[in-house]
Amino acid sequence: MEGEDRGAAMAARVASTAQSLGIPADGIGQLSRAHALAMEPRRAALTGDRHPLFLHPGRTVLILLVDAGCRDPEVLSASAVMDSEDAHLRVPLERVRSTLGDSVGALVAAVPMPNAESLAYDLVTADEPIRLIALAERLDHLRHAHLRDADAPWRAAAHSLAQAVYLPMAHRTNGRLAQRYEHWCRAFGRRIERG
Repeated sequence: MEGEDRGAAMAARVASTAQSLGIPADGIGQLSRAHALAMEPRRAALTGDRHPLFLHPGRTVLILLVDAGCRDPEVLSASAVMDSEDAHLRVPLERVRSTLGDSVGALVAAVPMPNAESLAYDLVTADEPIRLIALAERLDHLRHAHLRDADAPWRAAAHSLAQAVYLPMAHRTNGRLAQRYEHWCRAFGRRIERG
């Protein structure tokens, strides 16, 4: 719809999807607060609601809800405020803790960043909720990497990392996420080959 606030529309979609999948009202309330918190730096830093990174928090939550079958409001809330790629769009950990609680803050702090030398080991040894957050969040970056037209080296590196680390980890963690990674690694690989 023309003039529609895409952030508000995504917030409504996240809440309605969570409700339809049986998340209790207090969990939806926490998830809605997490999504609103994640949108604050995006509204301040991005050029508008059509920017490819604008809807990342909601898309990540939807991947966990719909594809991974996650129903834990704290895990979903942590995924909303997680951004492994763009430091200027991250919610400071202190704000996460003060707004969403220490347990959500601990989940966010435990997610390994993709540039960590020990990424594969950190993911293998992480608890499943941490792996799910990491996999869903990176999958959304991978799905939209082709929109980073000016950054071909980043796209190639993201694809290589997905193939080497995130795809095998998805196979160890969640069958549906593994299918999604297989599809996007193939599609993204073809785009890289075409240049």
